[in-house]
Amino acid sequence: MSNQTTLRVADLPQNAPTSFNLRPDTKALEAIRDELGLLGLRKLSFAGDVRAQGKRDWALNGKLGATVIQPCVVSLEPVTTRIDIPVSRIFVADWTDPEEAEFEIPEGDETEQLGAEIDPALVMIEALSLALPQYPRKDGAELGQADYTEPGKQAMTDEDVKPFAGLAGLRDALKKDE
Repeated sequence: MSNQTTLRVADLPQNAPTSFNLRPDTKALEAIRDELGLLGLRKLSFAGDVRAQGKRDWALNGKLGATVIQPCVVSLEPVTTRIDIPVSRIFVADWTDPEEAEFEIPEGDETEQLGAEIDPALVMIEALSLALPQYPRKDGAELGQADYTEPGKQAMTDEDVKPFAGLAGLRDALKKDE
């Protein structure tokens, strides 16, 4: 998929945007679904443009849309989520590696190093990966309390581990002794 969507920076016009409109076919959808560990992926689209920003940098702006199916973190039942988000990337020629820089890069920074090519398909997959719900949960799915311990012993409960629960009893016992 990448070969057909790659834009050579040297071929991009400096004075006009270059549009893209990606709608991966079934085979590409299956590959992306497998790469991202999804149960299903439908209606994936990424449309926008790449345009010059200054003399040497480039900006990619687009809209990503997809319907993803993931396993519920509680019940493992399928959970369907619709994703519709704007996506922006700035490709800069004078790149400073954030790992080596002495300043802090803000979280969610959309700046990347400019290479010989810009591939909207790779940006689409990365943006989709970042937009996926981390803990998809089916409506009404709840975790029950599970208590585990060695055979023959009583399991600790959530009440047992509350740090101040026993202090009230200790305070009352001390007051009695006075």
